[in-house]
Amino acid sequence: MTDTSSNRPVRVRFAPSPTGMLHIGGARTAIYNWAFARAMGGTFILRIEDTDPERSTEENTQIILRAMKWLGLDWDEGPEIGGAFGPYFQMQRTDTYAEALETLKERGFAYPCFCTKEELDAKREAAEKEEGGYAGYDRTCRALDPEAAAARIAAGEPHVWRLKVPDDHGPIEFEDAVYGSLSFPADVMDDMILVRTDGTPTYNFAVVCDDANMQISHVIRGDDHLSNTPRQILIYEALGFPVPTFAHLSMILGPDGKKLSKRHGATSVEEYCERGYLPDALVNFLALLGWSLDGETTIIERDVLTSKFSLDRVTKKDAVFDETKLDWMNGVYIREMTPGQWVQASLPWLFKAGATAEDIAARPDWYLALYPLVAERLVRLDETADKLAYMFWGADVELDEKSVAKVLAKEGARADEALRGCRAILADEGVAWECEPLQEACRTLTETLDMKAKLVFQPLRVAVCGNMVSPPLFESIELLPREDVLARIDKTIAEVFGG
Repeated sequence: MTDTSSNRPVRVRFAPSPTGMLHIGGARTAIYNWAFARAMGGTFILRIEDTDPERSTEENTQIILRAMKWLGLDWDEGPEIGGAFGPYFQMQRTDTYAEALETLKERGFAYPCFCTKEELDAKREAAEKEEGGYAGYDRTCRALDPEAAAARIAAGEPHVWRLKVPDDHGPIEFEDAVYGSLSFPADVMDDMILVRTDGTPTYNFAVVCDDANMQISHVIRGDDHLSNTPRQILIYEALGFPVPTFAHLSMILGPDGKKLSKRHGATSVEEYCERGYLPDALVNFLALLGWSLDGETTIIERDVLTSKFSLDRVTKKDAVFDETKLDWMNGVYIREMTPGQWVQASLPWLFKAGATAEDIAARPDWYLALYPLVAERLVRLDETADKLAYMFWGADVELDEKSVAKVLAKEGARADEALRGCRAILADEGVAWECEPLQEACRTLTETLDMKAKLVFQPLRVAVCGNMVSPPLFESIELLPREDVLARIDKTIAEVFGG
């Protein structure tokens, strides 16, 4: 689809640096670009900005790709896919930067600068002591004779290439899709470095070359890049390229109102994956950190997000990362899963609880039946291991000390009577080994022993599940072998009551 404001096909990109894991803020930026492209029938491009040779590694690139795939953010062009505008790694695009620099030289918008770092530092230090402070590079080399400059370059003198900002340039103005009309005075823009002494491009130069050559129509990114935008517009103009539509996203803050960081907990997509959050829930949650469908709807399925997302619903207000809300939302998505989906998604934690791949293959229906036991009780999938560990103990039971003290050993509780009575009923093969018949049979003890149902069932729960807080009791018992349940009760009676 074409963007009506610029009459250009919609092409957007997410361009992470492979210097670490995919941060939550970066993930939200990726989601907005992806959703906008899908809603507009456009193209979503993944581009890797690997210009930091020390920190940009293949391992980090794979981490980012895995995170994008786990989130379900499929890209139309980029690594592993290719495309007509590749390559999609900056370090493989150095020829395009060299070509762009030659264009700027020919158009009179680039000049060599031979000022050393020491000279520039001294000038900065002196300027900062004067009224008005440092105002940027003083353009010492801008007026150098071209032939003299060429001779110095030919002699091997170290130099950078700077952008020649036109003296008569008026305010740099643009319409931001989020912030509205913005204006920056051009006279405060110094002649920025385009290419360093070692020949590598600076960020602002490389990103403009890439976006222009890939025909990017919209640049959707964090507002920490807002100060770069007027500089980049100057480069677009100097190269003669059309300027894309910019949309700058507000910051994500922690509950304390400060920028989200590790002190607030997990900050990367990988960490949230490992903690048992579902990709659909995380995408839904992050999409709402700065955008809304209608100001009311909270649970937004992917098909709605990818058909209804629009930049005019993105707010300038900083978003607050509320993990309590994320937990609630994740629980909603867990309850919407099918048993089969839950088993597949929960495999790491089922294995931790005691499951094996062979056992899952041998009795798949048993594993599907575990889902109703915990579906209403899970906030994150990583809770599965603790909540279902008792289902893998076999004839053994691991008794929780607090539960024993509060339920079994409590004076006057008559827990031993309740347990022995329940054991006799559960040993009766005349009672069907199914949830309702077993529960009703044990309920008769409330009258026989003249005890409240809680005082009958709680001791049984501790004896079978090890804890007074566990998933539904008789639904669990139905899924366990009769001999294992009886063995657990016998062990509990022996340990707590001495046989």
